Amino acid sequence: MKKHKRKILMITPYIPRLSQSGGQNSSFYSIKYLSPDNDITLICLSPDEEGLSDVQQFCKKVIVVKRGKTWDPKKVFLTGFSQYPFLVVKHINKNFRQAIKQELETDKFDLIHCDCFYPMPNIPKTKVPIVLVDLTVEYNVYKHYVETITGWKKLLRPLLWVDVLKLKFWETYYWKNTRTVVAFAEEDRELISKVTGRTDIELFQNGVDNKFFESNPKTPKSKFPSVLFGVSNMKWMQNRESVEMIIKDSWPEIKKTIPDCKLYIIGRHAPDYYSHYRSDDIIVEEADFDGQAHDPMYYYQYCWLLLAPMGSGGGTRNKFLEAMACRLPIVTTPEGMGGIKIENFKESIVCNYQDIGKNTINLLKDNKKRITMGEAAHKLIASKYSYQNSVNGLNQIYQKITND
Repeated sequence: MKKHKRKILMITPYIPRLSQSGGQNSSFYSIKYLSPDNDITLICLSPDEEGLSDVQQFCKKVIVVKRGKTWDPKKVFLTGFSQYPFLVVKHINKNFRQAIKQELETDKFDLIHCDCFYPMPNIPKTKVPIVLVDLTVEYNVYKHYVETITGWKKLLRPLLWVDVLKLKFWETYYWKNTRTVVAFAEEDRELISKVTGRTDIELFQNGVDNKFFESNPKTPKSKFPSVLFGVSNMKWMQNRESVEMIIKDSWPEIKKTIPDCKLYIIGRHAPDYYSHYRSDDIIVEEADFDGQAHDPMYYYQYCWLLLAPMGSGGGTRNKFLEAMACRLPIVTTPEGMGGIKIENFKESIVCNYQDIGKNTINLLKDNKKRITMGEAAHKLIASKYSYQNSVNGLNQIYQKITND
């Protein structure tokens, strides 16, 4: 007997793709592992069609709506007179809205799955249940940014605070007015429940693809102590803040104690932001999965540990899951390890910011401890954080909704 598949309309503010870290990567693997049980029609907003062929093989239909430049002066100007924050304004698109409306009118869907809240204004009023999958609490990220800006940017703080308040209002509004919300970390679920008063907020345990924890290392470790930051999209403000924290405080302390150590700042757009840091001891390189000299797995296998102090939390760090799957221990702050339940100092290290340098140095000096921690991290990810397990949970959420 042919298996009945649910019909899902999935909406994303990007093309889910392998060549990106973070949300795009999570969305890609979610679609890949959802596809056996669901017919997926994907509508996405994107400035290009990079990665389209990769995701098409797992979807019944893919519609890409062209998105303009992010920093369009018109969008910035309109934000000042709009009820919406800039993050939402830049994703409001009449062609995007029309594409969604047309699919809802011409086909019958069991539910709508929307990644991130900011495309939500494009979804017309409908009786089809909407599942909002919120990868991170956006207003907390931007709130932290506004609180920590320095220099001339402080002059913009009053305007930015208005945008943060609008962001909080609309994010909260959509949390309250969807069939259910799916959070990526337990602390995010607790916050959403507290803000909305809802007790039905679901949890998606982010995962990693089999290729990370099933593959044997092909790249030997560096012969010198090596610290990796990445592999990350450097356009994301949390990642740039983390790099600056390392350069300002942790790296000088590490370099003073271990002179032959090298730092690798690796990620999408890394040279755009950090080429001025390049030296014999600081390597700055672009890395992704589509045509670069090295993909992320090369650096996960080559370096000794991943250092990533984070100034704000929210969601789950894909780079942590991937690195740990590749036997690379992590040193981070409490804000960094959201959504990953570790036994501290066994599978990785979570510590106060002032202890980041000390713990990194200790781990670099102790080969046995570092290797043992890497193996424990690999075992944890392989047993509990595969995408198959994660998507099984998402399918169960779908089942509850479609059976109601």
